[in-house]
Amino acid sequence: MNDKLVAPSLLAADFANLQRDIEMVNQSDADWFHIDIMDGVFVPNISFGMPVLDAINKHAKKPLDVHLMIVDPDRYIKAFADLGTANLTVHFEACNHLHRTMQAIKAEGMKAGVALNPHTNVSVLADIIQDIDLVIIMSVNPGFGGQKFIENTYNKVKQLKALIKEKNASTLIEIDGGVNANNAKDLIDAGADVLVAGNFVFSSEDQIKTIKELKEVIS
Repeated sequence: MNDKLVAPSLLAADFANLQRDIEMVNQSDADWFHIDIMDGVFVPNISFGMPVLDAINKHAKKPLDVHLMIVDPDRYIKAFADLGTANLTVHFEACNHLHRTMQAIKAEGMKAGVALNPHTNVSVLADIIQDIDLVIIMSVNPGFGGQKFIENTYNKVKQLKALIKEKNASTLIEIDGGVNANNAKDLIDAGADVLVAGNFVFSSEDQIKTIKELKEVIS
């Protein structure tokens, strides 16, 4: 997959007008819907759960990129597959048996992803990178939208890209947090493949135009 992807984050959408915002993403140049599931335990915030994801799936016409910020994600793998998830990402910090979790996700027909918190070094994935379809580098501390981008992210992306090449893996690198038009090209140049954009998109006066311009910047 050589195309660089944009995944608007529905965490920044207007929850009172969620169908409207889903239709906007459907009509835009965006590639995926990014959906953050938070449990109030692994992260301090609670976002939305399975009934809302089920409602999103009924209207979304693009793949659902689901990011679990929850403890014990293994309990819910089949449930998220049944709700139409295309990519299911779990946190390295939340999994005791990461290889088993990757296998379980793939067994349900989904792409398997691993997210790394800002304090977690990419080297922890050295022995498993070939089994991972995508890695989310958290460029903010997980749990809330609208945070400031962490500059060390560029170094982590470069390190991860080098690891992927060294292991001859085909893993995609996804960036989540604080992405905007000012840092998008630098992230792609560092080795990123997918950019999650939340507040940058949904706070824009012309959201479809903003997504189009972001795609142009990174392509």
